[in-house]
Amino acid sequence: MITQRLNYKSGDQLSARSILIWRIVQTAVWLVGAVILTCLLFYPTLGVLLYWNILIPVAPALFVLAVGVWRNVCPLATTTLLPRHLGFSQRRKLSVKQLGMLNLAAVIALFVIVPLRHALFNNNGVATGIMIIAMAVIGVTMSFFFEWKSAWCSSLCPIHPVEKLYGGNVLFKVPNAHCDNCMKCVTPCPDSTQNVHPKSSVKTDHQKISAFLIIGGLPGFIWGWFHVPDETQLTSISAFFSVYEMPLIGLAVTLTIYAVLSSIIQQRYERKLISFFAASGVSCYYWFRIPSLFGFGKFATDGLLVNLRDVMPGWSITAITVATTAFFFYWLVAHKKNKKSWLIRPEFGNKDKPLVQKLSA
Repeated sequence: MITQRLNYKSGDQLSARSILIWRIVQTAVWLVGAVILTCLLFYPTLGVLLYWNILIPVAPALFVLAVGVWRNVCPLATTTLLPRHLGFSQRRKLSVKQLGMLNLAAVIALFVIVPLRHALFNNNGVATGIMIIAMAVIGVTMSFFFEWKSAWCSSLCPIHPVEKLYGGNVLFKVPNAHCDNCMKCVTPCPDSTQNVHPKSSVKTDHQKISAFLIIGGLPGFIWGWFHVPDETQLTSISAFFSVYEMPLIGLAVTLTIYAVLSSIIQQRYERKLISFFAASGVSCYYWFRIPSLFGFGKFATDGLLVNLRDVMPGWSITAITVATTAFFFYWLVAHKKNKKSWLIRPEFGNKDKPLVQKLSA
């Protein structure tokens, strides 16, 4: 049984039928996630292929075009929001300072975890599965105390900073299939703010630092990450930490460039600068990721999905990467902002007098 508010004022809001459809989709995607997690733990070679070489490569493009769809169906979000859906959450509101600290922690977690793919996760399905379980436990625990998406999905999740950077000009928005009412748990709400970006919610020094790091540092971090091979056998502590060298060098370079540019450009061009760095980050990702998926990567089988080196000419892969780069720069930088949010905001709710109706699956 799931509680869901059905008294909506706008035709854009979810009907009872739409709620049921979204619940079915969420359940189906959650089951797919459960299968992938099971494979990671018990059939690690298959699990690594499904998670790191199929699911994850799709995510950045989805964030650019329709991050709201992912926010509705993400298996980890569905899991962490169960206490709120089932009425077990204490529904506390985070302070501005707490929210800022979690935002910064999410960016730091991203920059710590991603290089560990080379050292551990890319070749160890069990370790990847344990990491996912740990995140779920943290998210569920936080959801027992805090309102809706405030503590995990919109704060501590390491993927959320990337969502905010890439999701500044989504192709379309969809209804919010989790929040039955808007309780203003995060202000401004990333789901409901038009053309949201990392600086949209800067209120504290922690948020200012996190926005600075993700905007300026991510493109160079991605570039550096793709210049590190996967470690199949770590023989020393120094080898373990060596996976951080190139990503951090790249981060420092583009962070410096961003700092210089942001200090000299006029305020009215700041949004365009953020979009340029967002396009640089996602374009750099696919510039390296697409070749590696199909056997044209820098490091042989690292990140390989299917080897097409003997089937496709090298120029075809180059053409694809050039096309994706052109698209992302067009869509994020040149294309006029369409004034869309990720999700349609539900009507505002009253915490003291919730109007709910039970919906049977």
